[in-house]
Amino acid sequence: MKIDDALQQFLEYIEIEKGRSLKTVRNYRQYLSRYIDFSGVKNTGDINAENIRQFRLNLNRQSGTKTRGQSSGTMKKRTQNYYLIAIRMFLKYLMKQGHNVYSPDNIELAKTEDRHIDHLDINELKRMLEVAQKHPRNLAIMHMLFSTGLRVSELCSLNRDLDLSKEEMTIRGKGDKLRIVFLSPNARASVLEYLKTRTDMDEALFVQEGPQAVKREENNETLRLTPRSVERLVKQIAIEAGISKKVTPHTIRHSFATDLLRNGADIRSVQMMLGHSNITTTQIYTHITDKQLREVHKKFHNKN
Repeated sequence: MKIDDALQQFLEYIEIEKGRSLKTVRNYRQYLSRYIDFSGVKNTGDINAENIRQFRLNLNRQSGTKTRGQSSGTMKKRTQNYYLIAIRMFLKYLMKQGHNVYSPDNIELAKTEDRHIDHLDINELKRMLEVAQKHPRNLAIMHMLFSTGLRVSELCSLNRDLDLSKEEMTIRGKGDKLRIVFLSPNARASVLEYLKTRTDMDEALFVQEGPQAVKREENNETLRLTPRSVERLVKQIAIEAGISKKVTPHTIRHSFATDLLRNGADIRSVQMMLGHSNITTTQIYTHITDKQLREVHKKFHNKN
């Protein structure tokens, strides 16, 4: 089968049958197109161990983010694996369709180091909330992020018609999946206070402010905050709070998960609240709580 036809059918399959988001479909197209262009395969039967090996070598020699102590940066192993996962999924689909292709089981992923998870301790979070108190919108954003564990894209997609009389709300997350998140009293109160300050008619819950917002409103453009805007906002709040490490909305999401686990929540519940489809994604947080367990063991058990 011609590779271009197979690729198009596969992308339509993951969009329609698998229910993947358009962003995911675009990513798979990018990963697979890069492999196809590099290897020069014309038909599905041309995919083989050698051109996959050469492609892996090419990825491994690509420049990437330079880290401290390195003379030059290379593409991260985790990023390389995205390409390999896409190729494996493509081959599995082709096998399912009855095509005689290279076995996806032969493609091993690169070994990756454990992810380092940055999170805020309670004092750092309090300092950020104190800074955010100067501005109703910023305080509401901070409380919403920590109360719910929302992804920044999920936060930005919220509309102002939220039912704040309840302690929970249903959101549409990654992959168009619905899940319930919970609002703390502080989160609900701060959002209500923020909404009292709004004079615009935009449907978005969190909007731009200042001269730029006035101009956008005059042009009938949406005022909705973008994920990048919220990232800049959180970064600035952290700087003003005297926090030297890099802080992003995802750092606050990490802090939400870590706080739940440290206070006794089971990992399955945390998985559901974060909206992870696979529990292995949630398990990246366990090394943080493992340290706490070691301290408990040393204090209460290691007496001899």
